[in-house]
Amino acid sequence: MQISIIIPAYNEEDRISDSIISIKEFLTKSSFDSEIIVVDDGSTDNTVSNCKALGVAVLEQKQNKGKGAAVRRGMLESSGDIKIFTDADLSTPIKEINTILPYFKKGYDVVIGSRALQNELIREHQPWYREAMGKIFNKIVQFLVIKGIRDTQCGFKAFTSEAALNIFSESKIDGFAFDVEALYLASKNNYSVKEVPVEWYNDERSKVDPIKDSIKMFFEIIKIKGLH
Repeated sequence: MQISIIIPAYNEEDRISDSIISIKEFLTKSSFDSEIIVVDDGSTDNTVSNCKALGVAVLEQKQNKGKGAAVRRGMLESSGDIKIFTDADLSTPIKEINTILPYFKKGYDVVIGSRALQNELIREHQPWYREAMGKIFNKIVQFLVIKGIRDTQCGFKAFTSEAALNIFSESKIDGFAFDVEALYLASKNNYSVKEVPVEWYNDERSKVDPIKDSIKMFFEIIKIKGLH
């Protein structure tokens, strides 16, 4: 079995090297074959050169298109039997791969990390207003798009190769609501989805603007059913 680890990145020169080193250290102790793919989303800093210096494959977007566009490209161009995307800051530690992989042996097609199932696994919380906005967003998602997923936005999700190909070849959302679209398409295509609790640490350098990006995400989720 081969695992593809996909990292969407935009101007991540301050943290991408440490994250790659952590991933490589984890992989040296693992029994599966693997590849690391960084999808650079039009960075203007040293993100690409830092990745290449560590011997990591980089797919370069010429322009900044959005996290959804970067993840889509990584999912469609990687070769693993299981494809996992993780945030560049490793808010979910890479060791949590060992938490999600067993569920694929149980027959699940999509396994997603969640911050909502075991609160004690959130080692460093977001500011209260970000957590409150996240809960409101999830209620909107459950009402408008897909029920039953308590945390659609945790940046740690894994797909079988077949599910990744079918879901991301259909996906159209380039922004931060791409997670919701992917889960909607998984449901629409009758893929089994498992939400599992994972360890999580807030990084204060988050690139998500709590106001501007939340508004964009709201309009993106309104579009999802119409797009499909």
